[in-house]
Amino acid sequence: MNILAWIILGLLAGAIAKAIYPGRQGGGILGTLILGIVGAFIGGTIATLLETGTFAFAATSLSLTGVFLAVLGAIIALFIYYKFAGRAY
Repeated sequence: MNILAWIILGLLAGAIAKAIYPGRQGGGILGTLILGIVGAFIGGTIATLLETGTFAFAATSLSLTGVFLAVLGAIIALFIYYKFAGRAY
């Protein structure tokens, strides 16, 4: 996937995840982009694990399923971050 698709997927998934996750998240546009890209890797890795039964780092593509998995991964990343950061919301 080229860099422009990564940026679009990252911004889209990060923005949707921040809108769904309760509370206020900071970070601006760069934080949203990074959150979405991390979410794409988490979602892709979970999908690969469930499909094949093997653990391999994979990223989602710029498709409807890929955006859904990236949003799911970004929500998981937000949950883990706030769990370890010690901040409730």
